Amino acid sequence: MDMDDLNLNTEKQELHFPMMENDAYQRAQNQEIRLGREEGLDVSLYSDPQYNWLQMEQIRLGLKDKLDVSVYAHPAYNYETMRQIRLSLYSQVDLIPYLQRGFADDDLEEIRVALLNKLPIDQWIQDDMCAPQIHEIRIGLYENLDISVYADIKYNWMQMQEIRLGLEKKLNVSLYTNNLFNHAQMREIRLGLEAGIDVSSYGKLLYSATDMKEKRQDHINKKRTGTVEPAEESIIKEIENTVQKAAAGNLDKEKENGKDRKSIADSFRKCEFSISIEENGNKAYVYIPWMPGNTVKEEDIYRDLERREIVYGIKTEAITDLIRKKRLNEKILIAEGIPAVRGKDGWFEWFVRLDLPRIPAPLPDGSVDYVNIEAFEMVDEGEKIAVYHRAEEGSDGKNIYGEMIHAEKGVDKKQLRGIGFTIEQDGTVYRSKLNGKFEFTGGRIIISNMLMVREDVTAVTGKLEVEGSVYVIGSIYSGGYIKATGDIIIEHNVESGRLIAGGNVMVKKGSCSKNDCYIDAGGEVSGSFFEAANINAGGNVKANYIMNSKINSMGRVIVSGSKGVLLGGTISAVKGVDTYNLGNRLHIKTVLDIGRNELYEKAQAEYAETREQLLSDLEALEKEWNKAVWMVSAGKEVPEEIQHKLHGAIEVQTQKLAELDGEASKLANLTEQLTKEPICVRGKAYEGSVIIINGIKYTLTAEMRRVVFKLRNKQVVMVAL
Repeated sequence: MDMDDLNLNTEKQELHFPMMENDAYQRAQNQEIRLGREEGLDVSLYSDPQYNWLQMEQIRLGLKDKLDVSVYAHPAYNYETMRQIRLSLYSQVDLIPYLQRGFADDDLEEIRVALLNKLPIDQWIQDDMCAPQIHEIRIGLYENLDISVYADIKYNWMQMQEIRLGLEKKLNVSLYTNNLFNHAQMREIRLGLEAGIDVSSYGKLLYSATDMKEKRQDHINKKRTGTVEPAEESIIKEIENTVQKAAAGNLDKEKENGKDRKSIADSFRKCEFSISIEENGNKAYVYIPWMPGNTVKEEDIYRDLERREIVYGIKTEAITDLIRKKRLNEKILIAEGIPAVRGKDGWFEWFVRLDLPRIPAPLPDGSVDYVNIEAFEMVDEGEKIAVYHRAEEGSDGKNIYGEMIHAEKGVDKKQLRGIGFTIEQDGTVYRSKLNGKFEFTGGRIIISNMLMVREDVTAVTGKLEVEGSVYVIGSIYSGGYIKATGDIIIEHNVESGRLIAGGNVMVKKGSCSKNDCYIDAGGEVSGSFFEAANINAGGNVKANYIMNSKINSMGRVIVSGSKGVLLGGTISAVKGVDTYNLGNRLHIKTVLDIGRNELYEKAQAEYAETREQLLSDLEALEKEWNKAVWMVSAGKEVPEEIQHKLHGAIEVQTQKLAELDGEASKLANLTEQLTKEPICVRGKAYEGSVIIINGIKYTLTAEMRRVVFKLRNKQVVMVAL
């Protein structure tokens, strides 16, 4: 079957692309389109080469079942994500909010199953959790466990599992919920608790999981060969006394002398009913089935309640009404306790804006309003930033057995961390330590020095070097120089000069120079436009048009608006480019170098250097730890504080190493695949533009409209947007 069978709209222009996916790839796609036609479906909804055949299959199955496939018919979603959304539509479970939070694939499956079982999963999962962690939370909710003990991102899924297993066995899991214990150590403590041994002798961070196992087995062996524990002796005595009383005829004396005789009528009466206990002993229900001759009296129900030792919250009117109105085959509530009410958690009351819009507003033509964005919040020295309201006590309850149910106190939040503020002695009031810029990111307060420059910066002004951020209420002209550890914000223009920022750089009205404007930022660089600029950015570079510039970005270069254009110069962006127009009719050479470029290689070299340093530090810490272990085994005392510090430092270094490897791997995978939209041109891509993806070069030989450039089978291919 050839490509004509796709019957695509000619505006998409797939048939005219100089390079397309291979034949086997197309055959699988065409198979799905043929099946859809045979089933009488609207195949135009997925007749697009951007979908692989597995994605097409999910859309076809949804159409076949008359689902609203527009919810998931997007090339950015892989087939497993599509599958989970499709399955959710059958049961009217809404997965889209979770998809927007970044969950995908197996994560969505766990969430879908939880929602299907009406479990309150949403209040427990956090955005950084993986599928196995969500699985442990889901199982805990299903088994009605107190998952607040382990539903925290600080535990990996194996640690969560050990805590959950302990809760299932009703063990005192607080003995091993310290997240510094690895899952193997947690398991040894849990197994010790299940065996009924004293785990305090070995449940310490100092001992490895292997050491713990040996000590646990020693305890068990001693217990088997030793004498019976005092607690066991008392139980045995109780059993012996009971047996003796029974032998002496002291039990069930009420049955003697005909005290429990029934009337002749009662002896032939059917009395079938059941009492069920629900909600952990907080409610009791009675159910009387209809059957010939079944007669249940009030005293029968009260007798059974007494036998079950249900003494509190008995609903006498409900029992009377049940018998009088003969409410058969109904589940009737006849006893109800008072549930304990958990105390309110601690919370922060803020006196500064946390919802300051970080994204500039869109303009009618699709471009972005960088001029009027409010980039930061200023605070004064001594200004109240936040007040913490402590957790409140809960109210106790009582179950139907008359037992007190102790309410949990609300959970207090940890003190906020960061720089540039003080906390008053009562630990509740946070105040700014200086006049500066306020930020709240990653759960941290950062108040940094903000230098306000109320004039233009030129060579006459001299070099400005600031610990903190700089806000220029003017422009940067020839010879202007600013270096800041934080952000640099320019209210108007940059004509020429040098800006160096540890954070972000924003030029609200834009930059126009003669290749003598230099901007270096550890974070993002944004502005209305950049002409003949030299930009190095650790994050994205954003503008409404970019001309004849040299840009190096570890992120993505984004040009907004229907009039936006990326024209001339060289753009090196590790994560890709998104622009409206690329090049122009004059065929000015515009080079896009994406993925594994020189900038990427430099970043990987820095990763490798940092990794070597972390390994060296970790090796030194482990030597000290081994010394401490040797001293303890030799009978020498090592202060608990030192043990904790060493263990904590090793965990921190290990975590840093894992995070570093994760970042390097993520970057490598991204540049290896680049399968979504590495280079996206939403308007026109003109002849003469040069596309380089992971070192593979392609020069555009004809004008194209609405096209995505991808790397597939070591070739640059184009598909319609």
